[in-house]
Formats: sequence, structure tokens, C-alpha cells
Amino acid sequence: MGSSSATTGEVPLHLSRPSNPFQEFFATESASGMLLLLCTIVALIWANSPFAQSYHDLWHTHLDIHFMKLHLAHDLHYWINDGLMVLFFLFVGLEIKREVQVGELASPRQAALPIAAAIGGMLLPAGLYLLVNQGGEYQRGWGVPMATDIAFALGILALLGPRVPLGLKVFLTALAIVDDLGAVAVIAIFYTTDLNWGALGMVGLLTAGLGILNALQVQRIPPYMVLGFFLWLAMLQSGIHATVAGVILAMTIPTRTRIDPEEFLERVRHAIDDFSKEAERELLIIKSPAMQEAIHHLEVACAQVAPPLQRLEHALKPIVAFGIMPVFALSNAGVTLSGDLGAILQLPLSQGIMLGLVLGKPIGIFTMSWVAIRAGWATLPRGVTYKQIAGAGALGGVGFTMALFVGGLAFGKGETLDAAKLSILMASVISAIVGAWLIHACTSTPKIVESVQPPAPTPVS
Repeated sequence: MGSSSATTGEVPLHLSRPSNPFQEFFATESASGMLLLLCTIVALIWANSPFAQSYHDLWHTHLDIHFMKLHLAHDLHYWINDGLMVLFFLFVGLEIKREVQVGELASPRQAALPIAAAIGGMLLPAGLYLLVNQGGEYQRGWGVPMATDIAFALGILALLGPRVPLGLKVFLTALAIVDDLGAVAVIAIFYTTDLNWGALGMVGLLTAGLGILNALQVQRIPPYMVLGFFLWLAMLQSGIHATVAGVILAMTIPTRTRIDPEEFLERVRHAIDDFSKEAERELLIIKSPAMQEAIHHLEVACAQVAPPLQRLEHALKPIVAFGIMPVFALSNAGVTLSGDLGAILQLPLSQGIMLGLVLGKPIGIFTMSWVAIRAGWATLPRGVTYKQIAGAGALGGVGFTMALFVGGLAFGKGETLDAAKLSILMASVISAIVGAWLIHACTSTPKIVESVQPPAPTPVS
């Protein structure tokens, strides 16, 4: 029995997939980070090639949307940043809600370290940026160096292999999620245009409608998505950035299930018993209505025992990781590398972003982590050292997705945004290299213990 997989060549089940949900999440984010890097490189090469004009023409292609009496005319770049990215923020909101309710942020003791680290990693970069740009024309960009790109950061950790302790991966993931929450709050509060109070009233009504669905324990996802679509349309007109609609929608998705585990087990046992009895007479499922009915009951039971939040997050994960984020990178990372690079880096804008991401992030994260641990609010994760926390802090300087997004809100289009993008890319590369080096240098490679087979018994003549 124990050697069957070895003799047949099959991979044991426990080796063929991640052993827990966090490892599955980490694997997805790591692969997404690699794809993000590839799309960034493609965008940079394309935007600086003889075909550069086609790059810019593509994203400036106009797409008009007519919905009832609403007419929205914008270019493709706008629809990516204000349309597709709503699903990204919906996914981020679902992650935040899950972590707060049942994950690493569920208890004060668990949450203390990543929350403290995230606060330090947001305040110090913003402070350094304002120190350089206070009162100047670039002051509005203070939110750019505040957030961490979780996909890129975990992708870099994946490159370091099994030498990275699980506790460090969990810490960096929770830190990035709190970072994202801070970035959402900054976008909603500080990066708004003139408010349309009529549209905001509609946002309030639709949010109340979503809350009623939750209170009524509606388990089907489509009603939430329909109201969420109208919420997005109202948010587009409100003056608050439309992507905030994704986070509001996420907060209303239920975490309760329609049936409890005990009822689920009872239904599953009945369905399997019915299936087994029929299988004794008929092996072709397509010819057996009874077996098909049993499978249907199993599917219904599985759907009803899985929380809507979990089902929606699972459905969105591949779409966001391998669709929306790569498209965002491809459309936003294409900076034309022309002009005097030295002059661009001497701009207070560039200096503020570089200081915030390269120095502010690691110093803020490490300092607040140290304070939280020394004050007794939190403890170091098992197997994690202060040096590794410093390395994770440096990886926190990989801002990319959220930094580019906030940069677009702060500076619109033009040379200023290009300078901000270039500074974000350079700071992210430096942070990635420094963070990977620090973690690699202070983490030993796990020893592989080979199993020793006992000697074969000597045959007795």
C-alpha cells in the first residue's frame, strides 16, 4: 500500500498540491509576480522600440459605453485603470475581510506585528516624500511610496526557495494586505475630485442594498455582483475613485454558510451511499439517473457549505493574478526612457519616491516591528530573525502595482507621471535586489535528511 505510488509513478496526493490554503495562495501570487515582471519588461521594450507609437496608440484607443441614459467615452487605458482594476480591488477587499475574520489578522496578538510593521511602512515613506516635496508642485504624490506589491514581493521570496521560513512569508503577506487597506483608505479620502452629492447618495443606497442582502443571508453571488455593477457606475460619477466600489462590495459578501458541517456530512454520506449502491449495478454514470442525481446532491451540498466570500475569492484569483494585473502592468509600465536620466532623478518627485520606497519602507517596517516586539505587543514568528524582518522590509519597497496606480491618480498623464513611473520602477528593482540579498544572506539552506534503509537480512542457509 505505502509503495504503490512509487511503483506506478504517480505523485502522492500530499505532494501534488500545496498542503494548505496559504501555500496555495503563495504559489499563485509567486507565479503572478513572475508574469508581472515579464509584462513590465515587454512594456518597457515595446515603449522604447521602433514600434513605440503602436504601444501608445493601443492604450489611447477610445471605447464608448452606452448603458441606459449613461454615455461613457474613455480610452482603453482608462477602462483598465477604472474598470478592470475594480475587480483587483474587489479581490483585495475579500483578502482583507478573510484575514481579519479568520486569518493572520483575526486575533490582536496575531495582527499586532504586521499591523505595526505596515503602519511604519506607510508613514515613514510618506513622511520622507513630503520632507523633499513639502509645498512644491509634486506634493500631491505623497501616497505613491506607501504600498507594497504583494505579487512581486512573494514572487521574489519564491525565487529564494525553501530556505525562506513559512513565518516570514505569512508576515510579509499580512503586511502587504494591511498596506493595501491603507492604500485604499488614502485613495478614497485624499485622491478624490469634486464630489457629486447626487451620485454619492446613490452610492449610499446601493451600499445599503448590499448590506440588506447580507443581512438576509443571501448566499448566491450574482445579486451582489449586479448591485456591485451599479455601485461602480455610481462611483464613477461621484468623484471618489471608482475602484473603491470593489472594496465596498467585498465588505458585504457573506462569510456565513447556508448549511453547517454536520448537515453537510449527513448529505454527503447519503449521496455517496446512493452512488455506491447504483455503481454496483451500473458503471457508466451517463446511463444512470440515480448516480447523476447523487452527484448533483454532492455539488449542491459543496456549494452550500462553502462561504460566498471563499467561492468568489477562488473564482477571482486566477482572473486577477493572470489577467488583470498583467494587463495593468503592460498598459502602465511602458515608460519612454528618453531625455536626461540624471536630471529626472534629481527632481524632488523622483528623490521623494526613491527615498520613500528604498529607505522609508525597510526602516519603517523594521523599526515598528522591533517596537511592537520589545513592547510585548507581538512576538517574532517561529523561525524568523530580525535580519529576515529587515529583508522583508526591503521587499516592502517593491511598490509597483499600487504605486503606479496612485501615481496615475496624483499626476494624471504627461512627463510628471513618466518621471514617477521611472522612479517607481528603479526603486522597486533596488528594493527587490536588497531584500532578496538580505534574506538570502541571513537564511541557511534547510538540510535534506536522506532516509537510511536498514540492511537486508542475511539469508539463513
